[in-house]
Amino acid sequence: MSDHRIAEMRIHCVSIPAKAVHSHGSGDVSGINAALCELVTDTGLTGWGEASPWPVFTGTLDGNAAALHVHLRGHVVGRDPVLVEPIMADAERALVGHTEAKAALECALLDLAGQIAGLPISELVGGRHRDALPLSFSVANPDFDADLGDIARLWDDGVRIYKLKTGFADHAFDLMRMEKLRALYGDEIRLRIDYNQGLPAYDAIRHIRDLEAFRPDFVEQPVRSFEREALAEITRAVDVPIMADESVFDVRDALRGATSRMADIFSLKTAKSGGIRRCIEIAAIARAAGIEVYGGCMFETSIAHMAGAHLMAAIPNLTLGCEFYMSSYYAEADIAVTPFPVRDGHVHVPTEPGLGAVPDPDMLARYRTRLLT
Repeated sequence: MSDHRIAEMRIHCVSIPAKAVHSHGSGDVSGINAALCELVTDTGLTGWGEASPWPVFTGTLDGNAAALHVHLRGHVVGRDPVLVEPIMADAERALVGHTEAKAALECALLDLAGQIAGLPISELVGGRHRDALPLSFSVANPDFDADLGDIARLWDDGVRIYKLKTGFADHAFDLMRMEKLRALYGDEIRLRIDYNQGLPAYDAIRHIRDLEAFRPDFVEQPVRSFEREALAEITRAVDVPIMADESVFDVRDALRGATSRMADIFSLKTAKSGGIRRCIEIAAIARAAGIEVYGGCMFETSIAHMAGAHLMAAIPNLTLGCEFYMSSYYAEADIAVTPFPVRDGHVHVPTEPGLGAVPDPDMLARYRTRLLT
């Protein structure tokens, strides 16, 4: 118990345009639409978290903003912010689903608890295993010439990992991009593939075997989320590692996936699983089964990116890096006071107490579409 109490909860809905449209097997995206959860204590501390939904994947902005504002507010205001687990247990009982809203609430609570304890979130949730994470950028512009220009600029920044979004155009386009990048950058570039559920199950093995010639690190979610048996068969049939993303939301999915060896890798995302602590549980199941994990993201500002960085710093078995590139290379602007810490192709995990990120008031006002108090 602490001497602090949560006195106020504000929900800031923001819309930040992207520099370019990104296409995926499950749809196009042209910006970041998120709900930022701000908790203020009676002692003057402020904690931040972010709900960053994607309607075709996890949920809607309106639904998650309402979840925080209408359904969870009464379980938060007046409480001691260091009681993260009891508050989140009440949130689970109060509302089914809405994992993005719960991730935002948990992050804001952990931010406050870290400030009170004098520890960064990564130390609060298990201890830091690394100070920097290799960064991956998603190649997803339908205009591949524009993508090539972006890759050249990121290459100069030290970024060496690129994940191609596939399945939104034809197979020949996917093969052409892999061939071009391998020819331009040789073995120094690390390539990954993400279908975002874009392949029909009956044709997936043939497509993936064609792409194996370009030596990708992994192929992510080739088939639809509920086609778990097909995903397991694909994993057994091909040589390249297969990663499950949309098929692993929670610990139950992870347990089923580990038991059936549905995939070789699980993608961890705070938004889809309901927060940092739930992701750590999924990572523990994966580790026990010999399954790798990866630092995935939604369409996020630096607030959610920072939560992801703390999560991945606390994971023992991380070898594949992360994709927290949105605020640096995708969004029109980074709304944080201090830009998200990307240097030399790596995300650098903050060491200050709490989250280590706070929105700039002027930027927040510029991109805010609604304020719920």
